[in-house]
Amino acid sequence: MCGIAGYFQFNGESVSPVLLRRMGDAIAHRGPDGEGLFSDGPCGLVHRRLAIIDLSPAGHQPMSTEDGRYVLSYNGEIFNFQELRIQLEALGWQFHSRTDSEVVLKALAQWGIDALARFNGQFAFALWDCRKRRLLIGRDRYGIKPVYVCRTARALVFGSEIKALLRHPECHTAIDKEGLFEYLSFQNFFTDRTLFKGVSILPAGSWLSVVETGEQQTGTYWDFNFSEPDSISCNSDSEYREELDRLLRQAVKRQLVADVEVGTYLSGGMDSGTITALAARELPNMRTFTCGFDLRSASGMELGMDERENAEYMAYLYKTEHYQMVLKAGDMQQVLPKLTWHLEEPRVGQSYPNFYVAQLASKFCKVVLSGDGGDELFAGYPWRYYRAVVNDDFRHYIDKYHMYWQRLLPADCVSKIFAPIWPDVSHVSTRDIFCGVFHEHAHQLTRPEDYINHSLYFEAKTFLHGLLTVEDKISMAHGLETRVPFLDNDLVDFAMKVPVKCKLGNLGEVVRLDENEPGPKTSKYFHKTRDGKLLLRRVMERYVPEEIADGVKKGFSAPDASWFRGESIDYVRSSLMGSNAHIFNYLDRETVQSIINDHLDGKENRRLLIWSLLTIEEWMKHMEANTWNSH
Repeated sequence: MCGIAGYFQFNGESVSPVLLRRMGDAIAHRGPDGEGLFSDGPCGLVHRRLAIIDLSPAGHQPMSTEDGRYVLSYNGEIFNFQELRIQLEALGWQFHSRTDSEVVLKALAQWGIDALARFNGQFAFALWDCRKRRLLIGRDRYGIKPVYVCRTARALVFGSEIKALLRHPECHTAIDKEGLFEYLSFQNFFTDRTLFKGVSILPAGSWLSVVETGEQQTGTYWDFNFSEPDSISCNSDSEYREELDRLLRQAVKRQLVADVEVGTYLSGGMDSGTITALAARELPNMRTFTCGFDLRSASGMELGMDERENAEYMAYLYKTEHYQMVLKAGDMQQVLPKLTWHLEEPRVGQSYPNFYVAQLASKFCKVVLSGDGGDELFAGYPWRYYRAVVNDDFRHYIDKYHMYWQRLLPADCVSKIFAPIWPDVSHVSTRDIFCGVFHEHAHQLTRPEDYINHSLYFEAKTFLHGLLTVEDKISMAHGLETRVPFLDNDLVDFAMKVPVKCKLGNLGEVVRLDENEPGPKTSKYFHKTRDGKLLLRRVMERYVPEEIADGVKKGFSAPDASWFRGESIDYVRSSLMGSNAHIFNYLDRETVQSIINDHLDGKENRRLLIWSLLTIEEWMKHMEANTWNSH
């Protein structure tokens, strides 16, 4: 894992080495093991190295082919690089290192854009073709590694993080009001927008190319496609279990390749537990890491949020060297300024516990395996899907599911909340944004299973992408590489074709329910259950204790609902109720503070909204001080 950046000028002027170095300095935390610059007239590339495979100087980047035609700045790991190397050697290519970087370079030189579909891994790269004077930027299938772009009148500027782009004098630190509206609608971005005006994120599974005239092309080389298999070729449950077991073991083994220490996150849940169990078979005395919470002031459902006991039990079973930390009320307040600077913009959920556990892992490892992706591939959130499983047509489905994903704000007062900027955002249709996620996905929906597969597609494209983007920033803040075995290409291809009946157990019963009937008859399906991930649970029983494999799904989250009403209430009030709060330049003070008070008074649970507002407030302080451009 590394950091990349650079820019391409359309006016023919040569790039500035001083500016390139400043862009690299902005992301030095991503690559503490080395730096490199390359310039060729109007194009310049920057690289910060975090050495993982072949730690020798042979892995230095930017890296060029022997004839000097192609130059690569690359961030990531390609886990099938050894197989690709054999293919390239058969075509006459020679190699001078053991790195996957050199394989990526020569694969792109040999196959061009078609090479992207051959890569099994996580990556973002910039490739300069000195002969054709063309810059090619690409990103992995799932969006594990980000790359941001800013197109100005005279240049295309890019980087692994936005702060690298902001070192360029033509990229300005202005807030994108429509981006703010989108984020506070969904607690995420469903488009390629960011909170920075003019800065976008290259979509997952896509590429961008630009030439000296400024002519730009974009394309998508891969997309998720969840669908029911042909009934004629449908396998038995046992065949699905055996194949999933094989693919899981293969994926973990692939992703253990490294010349540095590899550990795993061990949250106490079944996904990370299975990854750890499989990895521990290959790496004796492997290190594992977990984060727990002080629950003395927690209440209600939050009393079950600390899973350290499960994590400790599994660490005992797998004989790992286990490390853990405990967060308490006040830890968020302490870390939020630093966290916000690294995140650059908020996305899904609450992320400061992840920041702390990444910091812990980085003291012992350079690589850590994560269980991300298991829920999105194998239907781990049934209470979400069941809300929109019976519909008249695709439009009806969008209407219902769109309303559910309005996560943060009361729908009846949106215009009041955004009153200070309403003229600038009133034209934005969140429904159109939501519907736009399915632009490239089939809309032929005739069965409940089709709607479930559409929901799986939606969450993989949006929720999972947000989690991955956050995880990249959090881990790389500490010079740590996170790998995601569930997002192995072969495993994903298999998961997308697993029948819904193998993932969800209550679908038939939910279909028969009258959603308009009041009372607990329907609501029980809209809360956390032991339904979901049925096939994965049966395979996981081979590796984790039965009570964990069959446990209730829990997210990795602190008991902030209780903390915001208790030990952190003064922090919430001073940040969001004070006369100098920056957010009220864009949001209506009276309306927002009334919503916050509903939480503080115990009338509503607005935990996610308060977290989002605290993060945006801190973000705006960074904007005011221009700290992204001065660290």
